[in-house]
Amino acid sequence: MVDRYGTDVLSGDWKAPRRGRSEAVPATRGLVVEDVESGWVGAVARVEKAGGVHVVHLEDRKGRTRGFELGPGFWVDGRPVTLVPDTSGSDARLAEARQAASRTASGSVAVAGAPARVATGSRLFVEGRHDAELVEKVWGDDLRIEGVVVELLDGVDDLAAVIKDFAPDRDRRMGVLVDHLVPGTKEARIVEEARRVPGYSRFVKVLGHPYVDVWQSVRPERLGLQQWPVIPRGTSWKHGICAHLGWPHRSQADIARAWKQILGTVRTYADLEPTLLASVEELIDFVTVPLEDDQQEVVRA
Repeated sequence: MVDRYGTDVLSGDWKAPRRGRSEAVPATRGLVVEDVESGWVGAVARVEKAGGVHVVHLEDRKGRTRGFELGPGFWVDGRPVTLVPDTSGSDARLAEARQAASRTASGSVAVAGAPARVATGSRLFVEGRHDAELVEKVWGDDLRIEGVVVELLDGVDDLAAVIKDFAPDRDRRMGVLVDHLVPGTKEARIVEEARRVPGYSRFVKVLGHPYVDVWQSVRPERLGLQQWPVIPRGTSWKHGICAHLGWPHRSQADIARAWKQILGTVRTYADLEPTLLASVEELIDFVTVPLEDDQQEVVRA
């Protein structure tokens, strides 16, 4: 049967303008647009907010710039558009922030909502409070997940006795981080003696870093230095560093404040020297990864 009247003239978008309906387009830098009312054609130079209104600045081919209120009334390639703020940069920054939040300060994948594990028998020993605070700041989340407690040695002068007193075994291993562990030093001789403690060496790992103090394991760039200064013999290293930086250093409270300032510059593992990173990571693995039956003792200087 033939339709005498044809199609319904009211069907479809019969109210649409001849050039089509306006679409929202981000005002990205360099986008060429035309202001319908004035006929001004130019590339987006910038978008700013003035008096609560977003203003887009269009630069024509002669370098002249005019500002227009962001919104409808523009053409792009002959199509009507509504210019809206470009949020691609904000989205990228948000994505970057979310990715950073998904990692711990040590670079490990963060486990959201995981409670701290009940402490295991294994321990990570460090020489002093500053070492412990640095380890906590960078590896604290990892250690809580693993149930590993950090303990203070207050120096390593009697490391062999500490090992005997702790009496490590397969399920109660002992990792030790030693400052200034380089050949020929007092620390190296102490570690060699600790290696000879009978019955325990398989369950103990001693690693270290070459720095006089754990302060020096923080990258000097974090403090605006190219390198850590050399402190003359006979001068307290920490006091000498504070003096070089122009910080108060008369009392122990001054030294404590100086360390807090240095520690505050540490954000992630990337702010620490690789030598320290390698030692701490290996010690954590040693006290958390199950021992193999044929694993040999490893005590390194």
